Amino acid sequence: MTAAVPDAPDPLEAATQATRSLHGLSTELTARVPQLLEAMRSVGTGLELHSTLDRICETAAELADARYAAIGVVDEEGKGLSDFVTYGVGDDVARRIGHRPDGHAGLLGALIRNPQTIRLADLSADPRAAGFPPGHPPMHSFLGVPIRVQGEIFGNLYLAEKNGGGEFNDYDVHMVRVLATEAGIAIGNARLYEAARQRERWIDGSVAVTTALLSGGDADDALTVVAEQARRLADAAAGIVLLPAEEGGLEIVAASSPHPTKSLGVVIPPESPVVERLMEGEAVFVADASSDVRMVHRLSAQYGPAMLLPLQSGGRVLGALATPRARGARQFTEAERTLATQFASQAALALMMAEAQRDRERLAVYEDRDRIARDLHDLVIQRLFATGMMLESAQRRSVVPAVQEGVGKAVDELDVTIQEIRTAIFALQQGPAEAPSGLRTRVLREINMAAVPLGFKPSHRFLGAIDATVGELTGKNLIAALREALSNAFRHAGASRIEVVVDAGVTLPDGTPGVRLSVADDGVGIPEGGRRSGLRNLARRAESLGGASWCGPGIGEDDGGTTVVWEAPL
Repeated sequence: MTAAVPDAPDPLEAATQATRSLHGLSTELTARVPQLLEAMRSVGTGLELHSTLDRICETAAELADARYAAIGVVDEEGKGLSDFVTYGVGDDVARRIGHRPDGHAGLLGALIRNPQTIRLADLSADPRAAGFPPGHPPMHSFLGVPIRVQGEIFGNLYLAEKNGGGEFNDYDVHMVRVLATEAGIAIGNARLYEAARQRERWIDGSVAVTTALLSGGDADDALTVVAEQARRLADAAAGIVLLPAEEGGLEIVAASSPHPTKSLGVVIPPESPVVERLMEGEAVFVADASSDVRMVHRLSAQYGPAMLLPLQSGGRVLGALATPRARGARQFTEAERTLATQFASQAALALMMAEAQRDRERLAVYEDRDRIARDLHDLVIQRLFATGMMLESAQRRSVVPAVQEGVGKAVDELDVTIQEIRTAIFALQQGPAEAPSGLRTRVLREINMAAVPLGFKPSHRFLGAIDATVGELTGKNLIAALREALSNAFRHAGASRIEVVVDAGVTLPDGTPGVRLSVADDGVGIPEGGRRSGLRNLARRAESLGGASWCGPGIGEDDGGTTVVWEAPL
């Protein structure tokens, strides 16, 4: 909470008193009243907070004829500055100065600790001044006025360097005081509007997450939606979803960042103090992840303020959500922390509902598989056996060699078919823990499943030690990419031939060993202006692992069709 000023006057009353104090002063001040009224009108327009602060700075500088103006926004603890908005300082000068003042020392710190109007002829001569950093423009005359919003100190309005080299006079003080009072009202309105819009955005984000998790789509894509929404809503440098790892600790299973990241699959060890608190259902707020001793993993070195929130619902912790900001970025406000915590709780509830929904669907699939296996065994195989015996009887009765040979081949084919059906029955009766987990087997399973809607079975080729070299995380994403590519070929390509190649012996552009998946067809190709969501999903999966994905000519006549290539480190 911002530090409250005792006996702070009502804003309207303060404005009235300040305006009354103009009576009896010189005609010069009276002549500037229209300028003051215009300045007040300008400050009161608009509702966006930061643009309101910009407008107050510019208006104050024009009103007091100052070269520079700034507003220092006091942080929630009332001990420093959370934001510093300037007027008159160009971008090149700001870059030379570097970090903006934090308000912990110097004259700005004194104004925070004792908010009152200060006027100085030479601020550099004041004993409270801490000096200017390298590259800072010279400043002499100074005027500081506190800004109050609903009786609490919001910040201070600073003016420096009176044009013409003079000092700020009594007229300037009166004008700026009245403007500061009007600025407090305008800022209060802007803060209310900003808070309402912020809540609306977080609610919309929660709806998007719930929809994605309950849509029945790919679970990894749904978790990525959680990460993307959290990053966008928290104005963070990254959004990260972590779930419990098999070996303990928390594993990063989804990440959203403006730049490609290799954080997927990283495990934060269980001995981390942060992991321990998160798994106990406690939120962790970090002022600077790069220097906080609790952040034991190297990934934290690139971040500053961070929120780490448990994904908790019904007393059960499903994982965690992290939203770190860049180093040097502003701290998270109390309102942002509250909204983010509510968002994490909503996401956790949606995760539990999605998990229950998937369990019901999985149970229905297992029941259906059992029924199909029984039907195959009790009906299909028995009929095939009967048909085979009839053919063998007909073969013995026939005296024509060609007929005997043809019937014999048919009986052999029936035997092979019976063996394949028995293999299918065995696979259908296996539970998820018993199913083969080799990457080669999973690729073949996807190809066989795609053969049903396609009407033909894609050809396949394996190069290198697929099962021995490809890691579990890369293999999992490769299967998802294969499924996406085959689905696109079925829905959009109109292909009659598809070739799948998995090569575990490639070298990626950065020199690291990798695996490459190629899915080529002879279909219609990618039309101009067609949807690219599936291809973007492939690229996103590859980039999250440090790989890439692209499209090229197909295997049809005159390079017709499309070849989708997906590669990632082993």
